[in-house]
Amino acid sequence: MSEWDSDQKPGWGDQPVSQEESPRGSRKTPAMPPESSRDWKLIEKLVMSLQSEQRKSRRWGIFFKLLTFAYLFGLFFVIQFPGAGSLESASGKHTAVVDVSGTIAADELASADNIVGGLRRAFEEENSVAVIMRINSPGGSPVQAGYVYDEMVRLRAEYPDKKLYAVISDVGASGAYYMAAAADEIYADKASLVGSIGVVAGGFGFTGTMEKLGIDRRLYTAGENKAFLDPFSPEDEQEVDFWQDVLETTHQQFIESVREGRGDRLADDEKLFSGLIWSGEQALDLGLVDGLGSTSHVARQVIGQEELVDYSHRKSPLQDIVDQFGVSIGSGIADYLMESRLQLR
Repeated sequence: MSEWDSDQKPGWGDQPVSQEESPRGSRKTPAMPPESSRDWKLIEKLVMSLQSEQRKSRRWGIFFKLLTFAYLFGLFFVIQFPGAGSLESASGKHTAVVDVSGTIAADELASADNIVGGLRRAFEEENSVAVIMRINSPGGSPVQAGYVYDEMVRLRAEYPDKKLYAVISDVGASGAYYMAAAADEIYADKASLVGSIGVVAGGFGFTGTMEKLGIDRRLYTAGENKAFLDPFSPEDEQEVDFWQDVLETTHQQFIESVREGRGDRLADDEKLFSGLIWSGEQALDLGLVDGLGSTSHVARQVIGQEELVDYSHRKSPLQDIVDQFGVSIGSGIADYLMESRLQLR
């Protein structure tokens, strides 16, 4: 055999030496392509995200189960004890309290029906020695306030031995003061806001905006005044004058009711019925209130019966539970969406 055959020609059983073999014959691990590395990172992120979602789902599942349990427990409590949360016990002599809180309107808690109902129950109760209307309202509907005013006058005449007091806390303005004027006496804190004996109505005019946007107003009516004070039509002076007469008439009704209720206790001041609002201390000087003090002060020092019993109209316990349940669900959903939003960022 030639030298070439023995030294240079590889035999059939021999294997060519690898480029990646070390001098000692050990084999190195092949390098992973960049695409594979990115794929593994994406898979890892996906797995971690799924685990996080599972944890959140478990937490929310526990939360809603507890919320449902609390709701069912409250519902059971209301069914078993229907008197819970109703009118306080009136077994002994006491001072009756009726709240007027928030905007005075037909569809609000401070509606004429709710207030009048509380006043009637308070006057009809034999153990109530006097009635306090506790006011914290900026006013509202003159119609609703007028209903309450008339009923207060009627109840005072029907129960002459029970005095009716109005006590203003933070604010007793506009329609709220309208009602207060029907009480025997009015009290307020020195920093309370009292008065605003006036009437207001407002709106907007969009004619200039429509012209800029190239919008045509198409209004079809039967009756020449059916589009009265339409905000999308140019202002009509005759309509404005007519509406001003309506406001003046309502204002005059307000003034007459206050004069009838307060009588000669009112100061002779031309600004009294201008719509201005005063502090309780200023209102005392103007004769809008009879004294300064809280509900407890009036019950203790003026009436002489410190125990208070609330005759105000309240939501039923079941309605409270339903409302709270809805709020809790809404809050939970909002928190979940916010958390998800932050994670997506």
